[in-house]
Amino acid sequence: MKIFASSSFASVVFCFLFPLHFSKIAMALNNPDTIRRVLTTSRNIAVVGASAKSVRPSNYVMKFLLDHGYNVIPVNPGLEGQELHGKLVYSSLSSIPKDVRIDMVDIFRNSEAVPPIVDEAISIGAKSIWMQMGVINEIAAKTAKEAGLDVVMDACPKIEIPQLNISGPSSQPLSEL
Repeated sequence: MKIFASSSFASVVFCFLFPLHFSKIAMALNNPDTIRRVLTTSRNIAVVGASAKSVRPSNYVMKFLLDHGYNVIPVNPGLEGQELHGKLVYSSLSSIPKDVRIDMVDIFRNSEAVPPIVDEAISIGAKSIWMQMGVINEIAAKTAKEAGLDVVMDACPKIEIPQLNISGPSSQPLSEL
């Protein structure tokens, strides 16, 4: 049973075999153009619910994003002050230094925990919300959209980046995209 503990097996289960149960809003929000725009214009990604456990999806998705050129800021109040993949962990979105503009908030929390995270993301000026596979909160998605944020829900950037053939964040200035 050692295979079940491997992070590559967990990655396959989480990102490829996880039941695909898109809500109506998720299907409408998750068009390839929105996903491509979010993934190419985002440079600084806050991962809310980051875990130090290598078998957790938040850990290996964070590593994947770092390996693809994104600046990832882990957020987890229980790990505040520690480092994950060489990055300092913050307790909340609001505790991230103000000179770091957060482009995307990648949420690895249960669906019920999403609304206050979205409210905090709006308050710090984040540009987009990404709710991971299995994370569906249509009210929070509507709140984010009404505040002008792009929203991706019930999806995984570890799947979308290779599927859309995205190499990482664009090197062009954001004003030119």
